[in-house]
Amino acid sequence: MPQPTSGDTRLFTVTADTLVAVDFTPRAPREPGPYRRLFAVPGARAFTAGNLLARLPMGMFALSAIVMIAGSRGSYALAGAVTATGLAATAVVAPWTARLVDRYGQARIALPATLVAVLGSLALVLCVRHDAPDWTLFAAYAATATTPNTGGMSRARWAHLLKGRPDALHTANSFEQAADELCFMLGPVLAAVLCGTFFPEAGTLTGAVLLLTGVALFTAQRSTEPPAVRRATGRAPLRAPGVRPLLLVCLATGGVFGSMEVVTIAFADGQGHRTAAGAVLALQAAGSCVAGLLYGAVRPAGSAWSRLVRCLAAMTALMTLPLLAAALTGSLLVLAGALLVAGMATAPTMVTTMTLVQRHTPEGRLNEGMTLAVTGLLGGIACGSAAGGWIVEHVSATAGYGVPVGAAVTAFAVAGTLLALGSSNRFTDHRPHH
Repeated sequence: MPQPTSGDTRLFTVTADTLVAVDFTPRAPREPGPYRRLFAVPGARAFTAGNLLARLPMGMFALSAIVMIAGSRGSYALAGAVTATGLAATAVVAPWTARLVDRYGQARIALPATLVAVLGSLALVLCVRHDAPDWTLFAAYAATATTPNTGGMSRARWAHLLKGRPDALHTANSFEQAADELCFMLGPVLAAVLCGTFFPEAGTLTGAVLLLTGVALFTAQRSTEPPAVRRATGRAPLRAPGVRPLLLVCLATGGVFGSMEVVTIAFADGQGHRTAAGAVLALQAAGSCVAGLLYGAVRPAGSAWSRLVRCLAAMTALMTLPLLAAALTGSLLVLAGALLVAGMATAPTMVTTMTLVQRHTPEGRLNEGMTLAVTGLLGGIACGSAAGGWIVEHVSATAGYGVPVGAAVTAFAVAGTLLALGSSNRFTDHRPHH
């Protein structure tokens, strides 16, 4: 019979005609991966769950409003104008809401602001349902502009919890970008199912419930909330060195997103598969989501500015794939594959951009700074949508894929010029790197 052995010896025995060696040497425990370490931070899982619930409706509201208004009033032009008005109102109101969040705290501001936005959504449903005048639709949807920047508040919590740990913050920012892509991928699909299966107002009502519930759960996690800064000593983010150039990059990058959506819908419609446009666009978001998670698992090399230039160069190159697929094949299936690959440059670009925004935003103004970046993206999306729509209408849907390429080239040129001029040295941080 084999005798007991110590933990650092091998046991040899014979089974039939085979010599078997068993190694009892203790194995060193495997080091947890970056995402396991990230969510080991106390309170991280709780606030992330609430924030994801609150963020999902961001991909639902616009589509739900368009379906609801167009179905009731028979006018896509009116539906588009109402949602555009809401976008413009958000661009104006969101930075002010974010400033109040920084000054008085997430719990004290975000929940009341969400209540106002939810009342705006309910008012929109009632106005549509009871055939109120058109101007009431604009007023009701504009009220939803008080919706807080839930993604920005989550990133602010990570920056607070991971101060002095830049690698961990890189992983957190990558996760947040992947979460954004996932919500904007699933949100429109959920909205379409709800509006089509039940009744046209179902998407808006469900989104309002999810938003209010998610923000309530998120703000209830007080232990991870960044401290409020009543009197921030730093200048406003818009006046801080380095922020305005980043807003230009955000504006051009938003042009990529906005034009790609409009042009893809038009291309699918031209192929007789308009209903497949959502699934095709979801592939682009899926590619970005996967790339974001992979990007967060590696340790980035070089300065953040140089990484941004490389990411934008990759985005410029990959955005040519949909153009080539549409021009050379005219196949929606090939286009879908091209969009999947092209989307892989999106998340690394946005992660690096948000990292730079965090570094250049003065102390105590972080949520405001990130909301300004989101506002820049929204402005770019609006401009890209208009430009893409014009090209589609006056030239062709295939030619429209040149618009996201041009927008990516513009973003790359801006970032490359700033790096060449020594931007990363001139735009010094106003606080320690996280």
